[in-house]
Amino acid sequence: MRPSQIFRSGGSAEVGKYGKYLGGEWGALGSQTQKGVVSYGLSANRQRPLAGTLNAAIFNTWRRFRHQVLYFAPPLIIAYVTMEWAIERNEYLNSKAGRLEFGEEE
Repeated sequence: MRPSQIFRSGGSAEVGKYGKYLGGEWGALGSQTQKGVVSYGLSANRQRPLAGTLNAAIFNTWRRFRHQVLYFAPPLIIAYVTMEWAIERNEYLNSKAGRLEFGEEE
């Protein structure tokens, strides 16, 4: 049995064998190192994903409602009053007193 080959620094092992890939180490493809590339990071402990949520939920919702209420409230009120009147009128016309009063007209 033949003993395994000893590798020293600068050894010329075949590409693809013994952890040597196109430049020596895994991921090193032989290109020049990049300069001037800056990346910033923020620790997970320093992030506040829900910062200001309660404030925005209460005060911003109230502000938006206050500015929009005159656009949707009057039509809703008019529709409600009209429906109440129509229901009462229908019930009266279909009652005994309504049929006596308006029975010959319809």
